[in-house]
Amino acid sequence: MPKEQHNLFAYPDLEPAEVSHIIELAWADEVPFDAIELLYGLREKDVIALMRRCMKASSFRMWRKRVSGRKTKHAGRLNQEKTVSLKRPNPRW
Repeated sequence: MPKEQHNLFAYPDLEPAEVSHIIELAWADEVPFDAIELLYGLREKDVIALMRRCMKASSFRMWRKRVSGRKTKHAGRLNQEKTVSLKRPNPRW
C-alpha cells in the first residue's frame, strides 16, 4: 500500500481532499492554526501530527523549521489585512 494512502487511514473522518486542504493551509503563512481548528476541529498539535504522518520526513522538517516561532501562524499575532480563503474543498472532486 502506498505510504500516502496508509497515512490517510489515520484520519477516517477526513476525505483525502480535506487532508490535502489542511496541509495546504498549514503551509500558508497567512493561515493561523486557530483558523484550521475552526474549520476542521484540529488543534495545532493535531495538525503537526497530521503533517508528520502524511508528508515525507524531509518535507515535514522543512515545514516545522518554517513555522516554528512564526508569528503569523497564531491568530492573535496575525496581520488582519491579509486574508486567505478558508473554504472547505468539495469532497466530490
